[in-house]
Amino acid sequence: MANNTHLRVGCAAGFSGDRTDAALPVVQALIASGQPSVLIFETLAERTLALAQLARRTDPDAGYEPLLADLLRPVLGLCLAHGVRIVSNFGAANPHGAARRIHALAAELGLARPRIAVLQGDDLSGPAHRALLQDALGSAMPTEPLVSANAYIGAQAIADALRAGADIVVCGRVADPSLVLGPALAHYGWATDDWDRLARATMAGHLLECGAQVTGGYFADPGYKDVPGLAQLGYPIAEIDADGHCTITKPPGTGGRIDERTVKEQLLYELHDPAAYLTPDVVADITQARVQAVGPDAVRLIGVQGHAQPATLKVNVCFESGWFAEGEISYAGPRAEARARLAGEVLRERLSGLGPLRIDLIGVTSIFGDDTSRWLDAPASDSGDARNDVRDVRLRVALQHRDHASAQRLVREVTALYTCGPAGGGGVRTAMRPRLGTVSCLVPCDAVAVRFEMVD
Repeated sequence: MANNTHLRVGCAAGFSGDRTDAALPVVQALIASGQPSVLIFETLAERTLALAQLARRTDPDAGYEPLLADLLRPVLGLCLAHGVRIVSNFGAANPHGAARRIHALAAELGLARPRIAVLQGDDLSGPAHRALLQDALGSAMPTEPLVSANAYIGAQAIADALRAGADIVVCGRVADPSLVLGPALAHYGWATDDWDRLARATMAGHLLECGAQVTGGYFADPGYKDVPGLAQLGYPIAEIDADGHCTITKPPGTGGRIDERTVKEQLLYELHDPAAYLTPDVVADITQARVQAVGPDAVRLIGVQGHAQPATLKVNVCFESGWFAEGEISYAGPRAEARARLAGEVLRERLSGLGPLRIDLIGVTSIFGDDTSRWLDAPASDSGDARNDVRDVRLRVALQHRDHASAQRLVREVTALYTCGPAGGGGVRTAMRPRLGTVSCLVPCDAVAVRFEMVD
């Protein structure tokens, strides 16, 4: 049934590895509002699930968000006591494992056992789905062992779980905005084809999904876009009305800023087409949207329109792709750049035949270089070039190879630069790790069976 009381949704994480002290101010603000409230944690990036699957290979009880207990411990009791629901994708590759850890944490804290719903259906990595992936990928289907394959599922199962009385909903791979749309669907009882309302709540989720990006974190650029109190950055809260329009705020007394510019930047973040932002729930259109400041650190978004959801779901497939080796060494003092260039030339010659090297001079040419390392063949900095005054350069060399021993040669060669020259190299650091490849495809929505399960 429809509910006309505004829903407040706070976000306390925007990726796996985010700050673990962000949730408490958000929860305190949600409770103080006296309105129905939900707390979300968004902890999955495109590669996070593959890493979680690798962790689960080592430990069958692992594979969920490693910081789960640290994120929840400060606020779990408050949320349960005040009816603040928790929705998150911190289940990653092991949502049931995450649910078990939350139950254990509640017991450690002396809390009543929460009702936890676990979403299932996004994981397509098993043999039962191999034909589906083969049909979708065709010749792009990896021949190497698969690590993970997950569909971006939508908000409906989240809404169903909340309606069924879940205190906490644990998801694996859902579309990020669905973490907010699901609670809005449950709260307001919108029809699943009420495209405008669904699109508006989806864009509220889009504004929240990256955590402190919308409150000034990723916005900050000293002297150009100044943000106060960055060390005590507040995380965002969206107040969503019955038509899906939202107002973005943050907890009082926290650092950061919310204004029209921070909201517009996040609104456009990762938006490939402003007229057609594709999600599993709806296609959102922000071409007629309006952003307006309505108070200090309060910005309202209205005018988002929606269209029917796509007939397909996106699937990310990760597979074993050999080994990644990298090494770094520093050169300082007069002619530092020239010595670092020479070291790069030495490595390129000695490692020839292994495949392309990525060679960077961090601080001189790195971000704006490319994987061909063609810059190494260009003349060194002229005497009139400001780069000639660089007195501290770090050389980084990286290689991807299917063979472990071949990749390890890079590690040994970078280490050998200590005494094999050029002069003055120091601070070598090397690393070897398994390499993951990724391909994406689309599968029919009806090929993915999504459901929730109450875990007691």
